[in-house]
Amino acid sequence: MALKVVNATPLGETPYDQEVMQRIGAEYVLKYCPTEDDLIATAGDADAVITVMEPFTARVIENLKSCKVIAVSAIGYDLVDVPTATKRGICVCNAPEYCLDEMSDHAMALLLACARRIVSRDKYIKAADTDHMPGGPVSKLRGQTLGLVGFGRIPRTLVRKAQGFGLKVIAHDPYVSRATVIGYDVELVPTLDALLERADFVSVHAALVPENRHMFGLAQFKRMKPTACFINTARGGLVDEDALYTALNEGHIAGAGLDVTEPEMNFESPLLTLDNLIYTGHFGFYSDTSIAELRRFPIDEVERVLGLGQWPYGLVNPQVKPTFAERWGKTLV
Repeated sequence: MALKVVNATPLGETPYDQEVMQRIGAEYVLKYCPTEDDLIATAGDADAVITVMEPFTARVIENLKSCKVIAVSAIGYDLVDVPTATKRGICVCNAPEYCLDEMSDHAMALLLACARRIVSRDKYIKAADTDHMPGGPVSKLRGQTLGLVGFGRIPRTLVRKAQGFGLKVIAHDPYVSRATVIGYDVELVPTLDALLERADFVSVHAALVPENRHMFGLAQFKRMKPTACFINTARGGLVDEDALYTALNEGHIAGAGLDVTEPEMNFESPLLTLDNLIYTGHFGFYSDTSIAELRRFPIDEVERVLGLGQWPYGLVNPQVKPTFAERWGKTLV
């Protein structure tokens, strides 16, 4: 029986997709599946599924009868119920080295724009409204402190860029050891509160999991300096946006730069009325080269599993290995 691979994203196909599908002898189905019912109907009998932001809930995964790999075209995989996939013997893989420069560049750009009040000044100058144009205080970057929440690949890429501007870098990540920061000239601080109290800029790079949803509430923003800026290029669900609005509106923090919100592109959000808030609408990943990588990486992962009998390079649930062997009667190398 021929293999079946479903691309459930709205990204479409490339010639490379077809080349790989021919090599592994798979039927390739391209159908955008934005809902659970769409995924079940289209991918219920698929051997592999490619996703980017589609809802792979427990209900969906329980209805994947033949699926051996869910390949996520992104770094974040919070829309996949990984524990259920693991129980079902399904590999979940992300793109761990995708858009590292783009995302770290974007975080740095938001930091600079907040620090120098670029966007708000541009707005008032273009409106010829010099009476309300924001001015100081504005401090030079050199000697200030950047606090990184999370110390994965993106923040590690950001470190050297920030240090080039003279920023001191501290980080908090309960999942990394002190040995991880060796060679980066970064101080690992023991608690989030300690980081918030010391940092002039807080840049968030944590994965979104149920345990840390809305980890940034009003209590956390009040721990920050009133002159500090908050940057989030990770996931919108990490932030209580009502609390962020209050913090910005009441002066608990000076500014914020967001690339992500929950929901995305919410044009009714009161945050968008604030001059001290910059929002870029989930654009940090984008570049001409990153889009090509985004579309190629999951195809390569599908070929590794279905065609080459190998574990995915970006496997996020290595504990699936015994369950995979038990369910499918084979293992990977």
